[in-house]
Amino acid sequence: MGLVVSKDPRLVTRVGVIYHPKVETSRPLAERLATFLSGQQVQTWSASAWDEEALRPQIQGSDFLVCLGGDGTLLRVARAAVPWAVPIVGVNQGRLGFITEVQPEDALKSLPLFLDGKAWVDERAMLAVRLPRPYQGLDTVTALNDAVVSRGAIARIIRVKTQIDGEVLTTYRGDGVIVASATGSTGYNLAAAGPILYPQSRDLILTPITPHLSLSNTLVLPGGGVICLLVQTDHQAMLSLDGQVHITLESGDAIKVRRSPHVARFLRLRPPGEFYRTLTRRLASPDTAGA
Repeated sequence: MGLVVSKDPRLVTRVGVIYHPKVETSRPLAERLATFLSGQQVQTWSASAWDEEALRPQIQGSDFLVCLGGDGTLLRVARAAVPWAVPIVGVNQGRLGFITEVQPEDALKSLPLFLDGKAWVDERAMLAVRLPRPYQGLDTVTALNDAVVSRGAIARIIRVKTQIDGEVLTTYRGDGVIVASATGSTGYNLAAAGPILYPQSRDLILTPITPHLSLSNTLVLPGGGVICLLVQTDHQAMLSLDGQVHITLESGDAIKVRRSPHVARFLRLRPPGEFYRTLTRRLASPDTAGA
């Protein structure tokens, strides 16, 4: 939990409004929110959540971002906001909304509360993933939910030799391994029978995916540790980040995952305990996919 953004609305001078390009109602709502902000003498800019080239240069110098979409949209924007850690207001136009904050029908009337500094800042740990070779010019990439080493399209097990802080833990044999943050604990990790962490936890989760004749227990590890995943396979393997970035792996590739020095920051109006109050209802949703 962090401090409020501002107790003086005049200190909020620049806000980005980011929309989901494939949700029909997203761009019209973004335009209405931008019009309202302009009427409050706040400079606004707008971009598609899927257009990172247009998005990233605009984020720096913004006081906060309003992001329209589901949890998946917020994952994209949180990664784009690294390293500036600009706070994000999530407007839920998806289905689950674990990390969004307001519903679309409440977005316009909620904006003055964010401008007036009535929100608190929810800081979430992120993952730093060291790659075996550069991806888009980067040796290390950031994820908010998880990093998953898994088999590719061929339905055969892979082996993932796993070290923690340089010490060999085991070689997993199965569909793969998930390293998740607290935010990602309610995602793929949960589907693989991993535990749910409280949202502000700095710990990491190591969860095997359908292990076969190998260690099947999930481990909760201190956030200061380093997890090394060494791929051993004679067919395709993949690294997936937040279920959105997919990188082909080769046998012998090593991926190192640790807690990132960067955090994702979300603006909240609801009290911190709201996560627990709504957890059962959200998990009971018949359709839990984010947008």
